[in-house]
Amino acid sequence: MKFSILLPTRNRVRYLEFAIQTVLRQDYRDWEIIVSDNDSEEDVAGLCRSVGDERVKYFRTREFVPVTDNWNNALSRSTGDYVIMLGDDDALMRGHLSTMARLIAQFEAPDLIYTGAYIYAYPGVLPEHPDGYLRRNSNPLFPSEEPFWLPPVQGRALVDEAMQLRMPVTFNMQHSVISRRFIDSLAARGPFFQSPYPDFYATNVALLMAKRLLVFQRPMVTIGITPRSYGFFHFNKDEKSGMEFLKNAPDAASAARLAHIILPGNRNNTSWLLAMVALEANFGRETGVRVDYRRYRLLQLVHAYKNYYLDRRLSASEFGEVTRLMRLTERVLYGVPMRTLFSLLRLVPARVKEGIFTRLRFAIGQYAGLGEIEQQRSFRTVLDVFEAVDPAAGVDAERAA
Repeated sequence: MKFSILLPTRNRVRYLEFAIQTVLRQDYRDWEIIVSDNDSEEDVAGLCRSVGDERVKYFRTREFVPVTDNWNNALSRSTGDYVIMLGDDDALMRGHLSTMARLIAQFEAPDLIYTGAYIYAYPGVLPEHPDGYLRRNSNPLFPSEEPFWLPPVQGRALVDEAMQLRMPVTFNMQHSVISRRFIDSLAARGPFFQSPYPDFYATNVALLMAKRLLVFQRPMVTIGITPRSYGFFHFNKDEKSGMEFLKNAPDAASAARLAHIILPGNRNNTSWLLAMVALEANFGRETGVRVDYRRYRLLQLVHAYKNYYLDRRLSASEFGEVTRLMRLTERVLYGVPMRTLFSLLRLVPARVKEGIFTRLRFAIGQYAGLGEIEQQRSFRTVLDVFEAVDPAAGVDAERAA
């Protein structure tokens, strides 16, 4: 059983080295790493050579391409029976590959295994957590760490929520260990990764189409947030820089086709929408899944009114562009109530206001659950997390010993 670990990268040699080390230190040996260098200025090739392991394979794009193209480039170069997409600032946890090999044998080659994960913020990355943090991606829908088959009807229900821009489970690709057989079965629908958010697309395709999807909620991977990552831009509310970082603006054809739907504002919502539009285009006739455009527009309007009347991050001209595109029914149902609500919330103390919005984010279903911060000591890098944390115990391994 051979695993392909895909490592798309661009100008993050320091973090890429840690990610590679977490694969080299696995207790399972039949693997390859596919480093797909997206036109870096840094010496990614030199790092790969210095590893001195022929299983680490280096490829480079001819120019800076969108993140989705680079992911597909990495996938096309791989040869393993199962594929794992790992960000260049992420880590496989100890025993990841041997555990996956055991589950694949025990459950007779699932189409996909959906694992749990940690989220690791480097020190100094998030203002509210200057020492960094380690926390677990947890979800009440998947409460058990014992492996279980996801019923197809539940997978379909999760996709229906995603089509409404709700996030019942996290869509990050690092959670998935994907069968090559399953990937190949979808070839007639185009590349495995599509849209500006390739993981939102691919994870939901798997939830919709995989006949044998195994859930194993032990945290077998750590998703890193570094000073040079999309996660950093997302949590620091700098979406424009995040989109430039990924080079994942909507293609001109999609933007033109949806010009009557798309509203300016939250780029995350628009990229998510385009992922779901691609899913409907490829699988809607067969399965009946449909994008909820009305809810997308509501979320964009909430974002605009909040950022204009409450947070004051939106200029008058930017807000005017949003209101110009509002439909009459949207003006009647949402305009005055949201203006009143967000204007009044300016009078609420900051701590109370933050609590309100935390509850609101979960109430509208755009974010899956996060566990409590369970850091036992300070971690300088994601490699420290790999060395210190036992995914089976969920605590610092040194303390457990």
